[in-house]
Amino acid sequence: MPEATKKIVERSRYLSEAISKGIINYSSLARYIKPELEQMLLKKISTASVIMALNRLESSFQPKFRQSNIFKTPPEITVRSNLIFAALPNNEIQGLSVLISRDANSRSFFLKNQGVHESSLILSQDLFEKYKTAIEDKNPLILEDKVSAITIYLPDEALKTSGIYYFFLKSLAWEGINILELISTPSELSIVVDNQDTERTFAIIKSLFTS
Repeated sequence: MPEATKKIVERSRYLSEAISKGIINYSSLARYIKPELEQMLLKKISTASVIMALNRLESSFQPKFRQSNIFKTPPEITVRSNLIFAALPNNEIQGLSVLISRDANSRSFFLKNQGVHESSLILSQDLFEKYKTAIEDKNPLILEDKVSAITIYLPDEALKTSGIYYFFLKSLAWEGINILELISTPSELSIVVDNQDTERTFAIIKSLFTS
């Protein structure tokens, strides 16, 4: 039964984390997963035995990522609002992104995220107005205005730290924040959301470093 219990818990990172921190009511959780366990094991089991299995799991779910090991001080965070988010097939974007990047200056904002088949562009209003016709003529897969980019500047250790993106994204997912795009470099993580979610996203990220 311990292995079956572990399999159920591992499906949910929230449950795994709650167990690792000892902040979950095992009696309630045991009653909740007991019917599924009985189906998996093809026999009746007691709630007490499930609680015992959950108690034994606590040490198995200790997180490998610890915030204090990476962030000695809260990271710098910048916010840019009223941006444009465009996604185009890669065969339609060749050359265009180069022209846009050449026009970007200290007052502009431009990010590019290239995938295997398509690319995303996040650009400020001034750049979009200049290239609006060129972008629209290429029939973009997505064209959204009024989006924001919250950029978190990461310490050098982040590059070799597992779970660092999850540290931020789990809280946003829990709070129902819809992430439109993620753009990362070794020292930056930019999270793109609707303007209406900007303040809440920023507040959630800041709260992660409030003791």
